[in-house]
Amino acid sequence: MELSKITSPADIRGLGMAELKELCDELRQTFLVKISNHGGHVGPNLGLVEATVALHYVFDTPKDKIVFDVSHQTYIHKMLTGRIQAFLDPAKYDDVTGYTNPKESEFDLFTIGHTSTAVSLAGGIAKGRDLQNQKYNVVALVGDGSLSGGEAFEGLDEGATLNSNFIVVVNDNNMSIAENHGGLYSDLARLRATDGAAEDNYFKTLGYDYIYVDKGNDIEELIGAFKKVKDIDHPVVVHIHTDKGHGYKPAEENKEAFHFSGPFDLSTGKPKQEESGESYDEIFADEMLSQMKGDPKVCVLTAGTPGVLGFTPELRKEAGRQFIDVGIAEQEAAAMASGIAKAGGRPCFGVVSSFIQRAYDQLSQDISINNTPVVLNIFYGTILGMNDVTHLGWFDIALISNIPGWVFLAPATVEEYLSMQRWAMKQTQYPVAIRIPGGKVVHSEGEVQTDWSDLNKFKIEQEGSGVAIIGAGGFLSLAKETAELLKENGIDATVINPRYLSGLDTAMLENLKKNHRLVVTVEDGILAGGFGEKVSSYYGTSDMKVANYGLEKKFADRYNYKELLEANRLTAPQIAEDVMKIIKD
Repeated sequence: MELSKITSPADIRGLGMAELKELCDELRQTFLVKISNHGGHVGPNLGLVEATVALHYVFDTPKDKIVFDVSHQTYIHKMLTGRIQAFLDPAKYDDVTGYTNPKESEFDLFTIGHTSTAVSLAGGIAKGRDLQNQKYNVVALVGDGSLSGGEAFEGLDEGATLNSNFIVVVNDNNMSIAENHGGLYSDLARLRATDGAAEDNYFKTLGYDYIYVDKGNDIEELIGAFKKVKDIDHPVVVHIHTDKGHGYKPAEENKEAFHFSGPFDLSTGKPKQEESGESYDEIFADEMLSQMKGDPKVCVLTAGTPGVLGFTPELRKEAGRQFIDVGIAEQEAAAMASGIAKAGGRPCFGVVSSFIQRAYDQLSQDISINNTPVVLNIFYGTILGMNDVTHLGWFDIALISNIPGWVFLAPATVEEYLSMQRWAMKQTQYPVAIRIPGGKVVHSEGEVQTDWSDLNKFKIEQEGSGVAIIGAGGFLSLAKETAELLKENGIDATVINPRYLSGLDTAMLENLKKNHRLVVTVEDGILAGGFGEKVSSYYGTSDMKVANYGLEKKFADRYNYKELLEANRLTAPQIAEDVMKIIKD
């Protein structure tokens, strides 16, 4: 059928089987054209084309509710629910997000970008429905990779007790972002090998009815299975075996690389623009592999994102048992790291900034209170990182720096980073978090210290008077740029690299009172609870003026980082302009 005429799932419900198969082919091809030019999640969407069509064909959406776990696999869902022009018209490619978004459509129930949440959310909807004696189907679509997250188990555990309509569709493609890890996956493998007949059945053990669909990319098989469970009066799991990247050979053959991709050549699958220059993921991987080879106690942990850490399949194989992927389970990774450290190992947990929020309790209870020397490396902790509302990287400073016991380091250069990382991995006195700078890799001009045990000692990068600018981490370059502009206006500003975000160099701050009247702080994070507020609090009862620059405490979605910097007056010309006004008052 003509895709441009699809305004809702009702438009496909009268199609015959041959027409539905043709529709799946057209949707897949349209998706590939957009994604190859625009970038986005490739494999997850290709593997669920038929399942998405079948769900909307069988269930009466939006009356019936579908909650998509992570929701990075909902591009086809969006094409069927009134947003097809965002896939047909290049000028409208950015009209929709890469995740479900209730602001876009009534068919999207939640804004979701993190894994393992759908079963709990859908279970809540089912309970809310039952409390009101309403009748409609509730479906949670969850990937096998998401089952490694603790919340997925909690949702399944509670959902089994609902005693009413509750349908969990498990999309099993034997993949997470990379390969799956954990004991659960041997159970799924047995179910796949026995066409769902294995006696060991995780879902039945919890109390679910169970249906297995081996041909999870067969639209006819899927429709048959979904019709069986529609309007069911008890919890059921529909386990579908799909192929991640289905229908596009490069994605089928290289599933990890095509989980998410920038623009690529559709005929070959090769990136349209090869990455060049240094990157912190490669720097981290090289450094940690070297440490592993030199010390068998050193290990690296990831919660399902080895690519973020630069650990390719080849490097993971080389690291062997010293590289630990716990699956998409940040809480497990943090607590396990604490146990490894307690036993005398030297663990480093590398994690995306927005993902570590999920392990706040472990950072506080399991690590800090127990004072285990875990090393945490924060990736994408920056305004220059991912820009989806669910993946914002500017909350970690406020999050971690306010937990007692953590030493939170903010290197400004690659040499500082490597020095801090080597010190952190050798010392055994503190848990240490290191915030990897955002943007391009910057190098130090001179020597970098190797011992960071004298905590909270800031470094004066250039000495001046009148105005002092403290630039944290990757924003040290912004502080220096601002100082250059002020110099053009006759102000010789002091520039300070704080290096530590969890404490203050009170001696240096006190000394600034002698020949400075304004201290400016700039940080790549929110102001509320951030580093700058600590400086302001210190000077609160003194005559020192303080101006804090950072991000407003609010969510942003698919932002242009240059516009967001300007909106928060986080550019050198704007800060310099403000400084001139302040000192003239």
